[in-house]
Amino acid sequence: MSPDPAPDPHPAPAVGTVFGGPAVELDGVTVQYERPGQEPLTIVDGYRLRLDRGHVHCLAGRSGSGKTSILRVAAGLVPPAAGRVSWEGLEITGLADDVVTARRRHHLGYLDQRDRLLPGLTALENVLLPAVPERRTRELASRGRELLDRLGVGGRRDHYPDRLSGGERQRVAFARALLLDPAVVMADEPTASLDRASADAVIRMLTDLAAAGHAVLVASHDAELIGAAHSRTTLT
Repeated sequence: MSPDPAPDPHPAPAVGTVFGGPAVELDGVTVQYERPGQEPLTIVDGYRLRLDRGHVHCLAGRSGSGKTSILRVAAGLVPPAAGRVSWEGLEITGLADDVVTARRRHHLGYLDQRDRLLPGLTALENVLLPAVPERRTRELASRGRELLDRLGVGGRRDHYPDRLSGGERQRVAFARALLLDPAVVMADEPTASLDRASADAVIRMLTDLAAAGHAVLVASHDAELIGAAHSRTTLT
């Protein structure tokens, strides 16, 4: 009989493990982009942020100032060139991609500036995509419909993306980000393609999420959203 394998000295933490700490913390994060034949271009240098539940923080600033870069690093979508990223006390920097992906699914909802809806699925089917890996689509179908109703696109849930306006597509993507009731919601320019009334509805939803105990991190140049945030970082 072959001996049992030696235990992994650094086992991946189980999804759902509570470590304690801020919902999101960035400690000395530096973001760089490689340039062939040149020194890397530093976009953000030594950035720090502590984001607690019940709080809306807005990353403000001009286009190209690093708002999206910080958001993507905070969401674990790209690694920082330096510094640490932690979710509720668990440092995700250096963890395997599949471990980060599994924890992201349960910890945060991410709304990209581009809606990234799948063209072959209806609005509701797109909203239910986060439930597919755990086969929970039937269980969460009523929640998906409720979210679309709250965002004013419930009547479009059976339409395919090419039948939706840009603003409707963005609201469908927002509903998808909220489907699993994540502790953290991150949104990149969530009001950019919306008319003022729809944008104000999204802002109210974001602040309501914080009031209900979620943490919200947004990148935006919308003065109304910046003003509604509890705190902000202005990048230059």
